Amino acid sequence: MTQSHLPFTITGPFRQLLTMDHLPRKGGLKDAQLEVVQEAGILHRDGKVLEVGIFKELCVKYNAAGPEIQFLESDTVALPGLIDPHTHLCWAGSRENDYSLRLEGKSYPEIAQTGGGIWDTVTKTRSASIEDLKNLLIHRALRQLKNGITTCEVKSGYALDPAGEIRLLEIIQSAGKEIDSDLIPTCLAAHIKPKDFNGDAIQYLQILVNELLPVVSEKRYSNRVDIFVEEGAFGVTEAEYYMKAARGMGFDLVVHGEQFTSGGVSLAVKMAAKSVDHLEMIESDAIKKLAESEVVAVVLPGASIGLGCPFAPARKLLDAGCCLAIGSDWNPGSAPMGDLLVQTAILGTFERMTMAEQLAAVTIRAANALNLCDRGVLRSGSLADFIGFPGRNYKEILYQQGMLKPTFIWKRGRPVSFKD
Repeated sequence: MTQSHLPFTITGPFRQLLTMDHLPRKGGLKDAQLEVVQEAGILHRDGKVLEVGIFKELCVKYNAAGPEIQFLESDTVALPGLIDPHTHLCWAGSRENDYSLRLEGKSYPEIAQTGGGIWDTVTKTRSASIEDLKNLLIHRALRQLKNGITTCEVKSGYALDPAGEIRLLEIIQSAGKEIDSDLIPTCLAAHIKPKDFNGDAIQYLQILVNELLPVVSEKRYSNRVDIFVEEGAFGVTEAEYYMKAARGMGFDLVVHGEQFTSGGVSLAVKMAAKSVDHLEMIESDAIKKLAESEVVAVVLPGASIGLGCPFAPARKLLDAGCCLAIGSDWNPGSAPMGDLLVQTAILGTFERMTMAEQLAAVTIRAANALNLCDRGVLRSGSLADFIGFPGRNYKEILYQQGMLKPTFIWKRGRPVSFKD
């Protein structure tokens, strides 16, 4: 049967369904602003939502079309599929020694200077086989999918040379064809200047501009370019050169900024980046500048937990009028936990975020960070990506601080099953 002749499907009834529709793009949110449909159903076909409404009414309205009914016996609450806008899932090795040293009082930069940090992962990732890296990536992405993340951004950045970065982007692309979730690749070849590069930072970036980015563009390995603007990585002037070149090739821009020092936000705003990610050390003037822009603030509570650092000031960012999303930052060094919902609930507690703000940050506003307008929301025309949690009240999800996991996952309207 061809897709154009696939029957309608009605899935439900859901005791509650949060559409995440009709919410402002920026600023704070109250739970009362959430559109909650009671005893809801979703009409979908060809992987797209056609209508959201009351389940019984949809069944009567479309009865003549002979829809397939996916009937739910158990009490279930539905949300759009979760979106993780910032991860580093493609790596080999482990950095438990870094974590031990941090507990003994060593800082992240100190560990990097003595052979740990990003370079340790680069060394291990370079030596790993394509098969091993792909299997590790698939394993991590499947764990994300089981936790309700139907769209997951994945960065390169652990090879730090043109050929190696292309290899990682090819692995991300290949892995994405073998699992049900969507993997959104980002080129992070400008993670740090590699220690084995005989030249300065700008010379390394010039090689990326001349030898890597044209291939990434031509082969369509990614339409996103990221750079780490930080002491020990790249300065603002160096990063601006790189971002201008990438923008000229048509790439969307992303900045790792304000994790330890300032400068990244101003650059992200100046270059009209899609997002600036981290923001643990952001100051009031940068918050104001970010709020006045369309750049999404992506905060990463997993890195704060992993490093023992303060959380990004999510409450201040929202109150100032920023569009705020939350990513897991799952990586082997600073954020090894990788559980987006747990991290969201923890951040929400400490930053006094409403449930609406937390849920928007991992659905519709996370979609904004990735420049995706077809997901993170359940309405006519959106992807039929939705997840079902056990229970009758959506508030139970964050009340249990992320430990309540979805029992049903649909990707483009198809139920996802997992091997034991």
